[in-house]
Amino acid sequence: MEEPEAAARAPRGFEGLSTELTARVPQLLEAMRSVGSGLELDSTLDRICETAAELAGARYAAIGVVDEDGDGLSAFVTHGVPEELEQRIGRRPDGHTGLLGALLGQPQPIRLADLTADPRAAGFPPGHPPMGTFLGVPIRVQGEVFGNLYLAEKTGGTEFTDQDLHMVRVLATEAGIAIGNARLYEAARQRERWIDGSVAVTTALLSGGDADDALSIVAEQARRLAGSAAGIVLLVAEEGGLEIVAVSSDAPASSLGLVVPPDNPVVTRLLDGEAVFVTDPAADARLLTNLSQGYGPCMLLPLQSGGRVLGALATPRTPGARRFSAMERTLATQFASQAALALMMAETQRDRERLAVYEDRDRIARDLHDLVIQRLFATGMMLESAQRGSGVPAVREGVGKAVDELDVTIQEIRTAIFALQQGPAEAPSSLRTRVLREINTAAVPLGFKPSHRFVGPVDTAVGELTGKNLVAALREALSNAFRHAGAHRMEVVVDATAELSRGVEGVRLTVADDGVGIPEGGRRSGLRNLARRAESLGGASWCGPGLGEGGGGTTVVWEAPL
Repeated sequence: MEEPEAAARAPRGFEGLSTELTARVPQLLEAMRSVGSGLELDSTLDRICETAAELAGARYAAIGVVDEDGDGLSAFVTHGVPEELEQRIGRRPDGHTGLLGALLGQPQPIRLADLTADPRAAGFPPGHPPMGTFLGVPIRVQGEVFGNLYLAEKTGGTEFTDQDLHMVRVLATEAGIAIGNARLYEAARQRERWIDGSVAVTTALLSGGDADDALSIVAEQARRLAGSAAGIVLLVAEEGGLEIVAVSSDAPASSLGLVVPPDNPVVTRLLDGEAVFVTDPAADARLLTNLSQGYGPCMLLPLQSGGRVLGALATPRTPGARRFSAMERTLATQFASQAALALMMAETQRDRERLAVYEDRDRIARDLHDLVIQRLFATGMMLESAQRGSGVPAVREGVGKAVDELDVTIQEIRTAIFALQQGPAEAPSSLRTRVLREINTAAVPLGFKPSHRFVGPVDTAVGELTGKNLVAALREALSNAFRHAGAHRMEVVVDATAELSRGVEGVRLTVADDGVGIPEGGRRSGLRNLARRAESLGGASWCGPGLGEGGGGTTVVWEAPL
């Protein structure tokens, strides 16, 4: 409509209004302008409450926003009630009972002279301020109920008038439009945050860094984006089921390494590629693990891409927290799919790198066998021939020692060749042999073989889960040593008779070197991984002085209960 035409028709639009209502039109227009002046949902709700109270002359005002399912309130904002009093009152109404529930079930205006006398009233919680007069108006946009506007205690002790009802209904219409705009704005921001989180996860997984760090980033991003109490990443375990490999939460990650069995109903659904949404994990019979204790609404999403399920992503909220909305579920499912795709791409990238390493190791092993050992063997034979031809005892003795050293060197090279040619699938089952395999494998990049010592019944006393984490901790410590330490000597000790704090029996892994030590400000991701593994089993990990002169180098200690 053109402005001159609108200006001409405006006076005719007010002709049927009472004098009092016409006098309040400027106040109504100002209220409408104020309500629609922002896009943040929380601040918009605050403005609606304050503006409605001023417009109708009410002492108290509140607005309840209907959740996406339409059977409860997703937000409840008040005006006129002091913050200290709100804290004493406690839990806010959910819109299921009382007059608030009546408005939700039958969205029609309600005006009462005494709300306590109405049969639909459910009473007030302890500490709630007394209220008599009441006015409730639904907030609609194009026929859809967005929420309800509640006013109580008309100033001056009078009742709410027809004019109040008319003004508040007009304001409620504008409030509905403002809430709709705020929701669209919030939805756009929410999508942007999830997209940014997906980019961060993809970058971390494809950066070629530590795999545990990348999985931790997936858990951290999922927790932050979903507004949950924890972010948990589970991958398919070798023995079946899902193993918890990364946890982001304020509490210690005691569940790290736990395997949820394959016969769990939720695991079955997740491995079939189905998402599971739980309102109350503690009361859900499908969740048989202790993980569900202490949490509220939860999303369990399969990490799947291209029809392949790699694991699952869990984002539980605190008990009593609001349920995940339909949009949050959709965005989280898309995030999980993107993370799964990035995991598959990272796995493919690591496979290519691993294949290149294996090819290089095969070449090195062939060169060592065909060239180095043959030359050392020929040199030994020449020295033996020279030894027999020498008549000087001291020379014969020295040459004999040199030949013995060559024999030892040849044996060590053959051990290194065996380690280079041994594939990961050939890993033996006993803990002692797995430890020796890690030591022999590390001997090649180190340039020497670390010494080792076993104390106690290592193979029988240490359980499978603890042993698995101990071998992973040893691999991490050896990897850190040959990448950063520049060591010339290393010692590995596995003690199955160790006594931990409070007299608990445990196993202790000690890896000591004479390298450069840990520089100030250096990366600590490897040490954090060691600590996380130990803490998940109830143990601990720390560093100390090494084997070098004056305590030079580093000693890494990792321990866990038996």
